[in-house]
Amino acid sequence: MCKEHNPRKIDKCMQNIITFMKVKGGYKKYPMTIVVTNGKIIWDLISNEIIPRKKRFYIKDKEGYYFIPESVKFWRNSS
Repeated sequence: MCKEHNPRKIDKCMQNIITFMKVKGGYKKYPMTIVVTNGKIIWDLISNEIIPRKKRFYIKDKEGYYFIPESVKFWRNSS
């Protein structure tokens, strides 16, 4: 078990599983997301982007797919 805790960084104990999920578990149109909170801030664990809303994290596109705009912005900028 890791002793370090920083809510804006991916825990070293979780890095392998997160990396695996990024590579193997993504969706066809949008990146995979995991919404987490520390009670004060809410963010997407995969992209490490803060979500400035308290609810309705996912938005539906014209084709009916759900996504988190902040994580899509991150993935497009990192490509």
